[in-house]
Amino acid sequence: MTEAESPLMTEQLDLKGLSVTREPKDSGRRPHTSRWLTRLMLPLTIIVGFVALIGAAAGRQLLPVRQVMVVPVLSERSEARTAGQPLFQAPGWVEPSPTPISVPALAAGVVEALHVVEGQDLAEGDEIAKLIHIDAELAVRRAEATLAKREGELNRAVAERDAARIRVAKPFHLEVLLADAEGELNAAKLERDRLPQRIQAAAAELAFARESVAGKRAAGAGVSGVIRQRAEADLKDAQAAFEELQSQTPYLDAKTEALQRKTNALRSQLRLLVDEKRALEEAEANVVAAAAIRDQAQVQLEEAQLQLQRMLIRSPIQGRVLRLVASPGDRVMGMDSTAEHRSSTIVQMYDPAKLQVRVDVRLEDVPLVIPGQRVEMKTAASTQTIQGRVLRPTSRANIQKNTLEVKVAIDEPPPGVAPDMLVTATFLSVQTENSQAKDSSVRRLLVPEALVQEGGTGQFVWIVDSDQRLQKVDVKVGGVTEDGLREIADGINLTDKLVAQPAPDFTSGETVVITGDDR
Repeated sequence: MTEAESPLMTEQLDLKGLSVTREPKDSGRRPHTSRWLTRLMLPLTIIVGFVALIGAAAGRQLLPVRQVMVVPVLSERSEARTAGQPLFQAPGWVEPSPTPISVPALAAGVVEALHVVEGQDLAEGDEIAKLIHIDAELAVRRAEATLAKREGELNRAVAERDAARIRVAKPFHLEVLLADAEGELNAAKLERDRLPQRIQAAAAELAFARESVAGKRAAGAGVSGVIRQRAEADLKDAQAAFEELQSQTPYLDAKTEALQRKTNALRSQLRLLVDEKRALEEAEANVVAAAAIRDQAQVQLEEAQLQLQRMLIRSPIQGRVLRLVASPGDRVMGMDSTAEHRSSTIVQMYDPAKLQVRVDVRLEDVPLVIPGQRVEMKTAASTQTIQGRVLRPTSRANIQKNTLEVKVAIDEPPPGVAPDMLVTATFLSVQTENSQAKDSSVRRLLVPEALVQEGGTGQFVWIVDSDQRLQKVDVKVGGVTEDGLREIADGINLTDKLVAQPAPDFTSGETVVITGDDR
């Protein structure tokens, strides 16, 4: 359709048909109604809301409530006749058994390097840390030099002792001296024995010299003066020789006697060997002393070598590093008796196959703990149930928690279990050797039999909760005691408050007032 054919464009629009005629409003009644709403209804609404708020806050005090008497749940110890049944649970934590192993530095020094980290597995003899060792090396060299010197002194003493033994066994030096003395003695005796003959010869020569002088004097001028003087000189010589030989007699006797004493002394010395034996004993004593000094030097060398070895700290066991105690640069005191406690500890280790659990057992459950009792433990670090057995209760009690610590040995610790991990320990009833259950005391809950009611869902009791409201609690019941009490196996706790006289019109959640405790 074209623009010329469109009727809307050709005709003028008439908007009068859209107008609406409005009647004037009543100006007399409308303002009066608005004032009534603002002056009366609004305050009334506020008051009603305030009253509702107060009623909601104190409704239970304002409304009439039911009054009830309550009785406590009774508890007594009974005998568990089935071995392996859970008795109670208690928290605990894992620790090394029997204690962590402190690996100390046995020598004083400064830590140069650590070769391990926490949680690292080590074999026996693996390196853990190293101390600065230059001083220890110098001490070893000094001890080696001292030992070499002492070895030389010992060798010299041994040589002297061997020579002394030879002198005692074959005293050739004394035999030579004795032979010399005997030769001198024989020569002196021979000279003394020949002295009388020599005196006789000298006397003869003296007599001849006298006769010669006398003859020459008698000849007078017939003998020259020179010949006569020579004869007189010969006489004088003969006289002197004779007198000399006569004077040698006491000298030769004394010399012979002296040489005899010397020979006798040498024979006695050769027989007794006093000096040689004394020298041998001294030589042997010197060997002993030199050997002791040498051994002392050897010990000093071994001590220096041991000190050097102790500069390298090694693992004493096959185990795992629990914690690092020392750091590079720390000084350790070694075996010094004046050192403080743990001042030489480098690391602490433990054997992963030897772990135990320290369990906090409530004092009321302590009578149930028996050495050797089986315990099942669980920890978040392992999906396995950890089996253990009671070692012994300790003497450490906790006043705040009202517990006593009990040590439990872990039979086969799982790989992921480590010291300081938290566990939940379940103590089981024990069993005798003949496979019959041993009497073990357990706690059971008892209520008056009249308070247990029957319902569509089973048996139940009425209790009053902490908000003072009635609650219907389904329970599992056991047997009846001689006192007419019903055992409750499950459903209530020891702290629950039972309604003493339940009414048929009780409803769960109903507010009540406790008027007394019917014990």
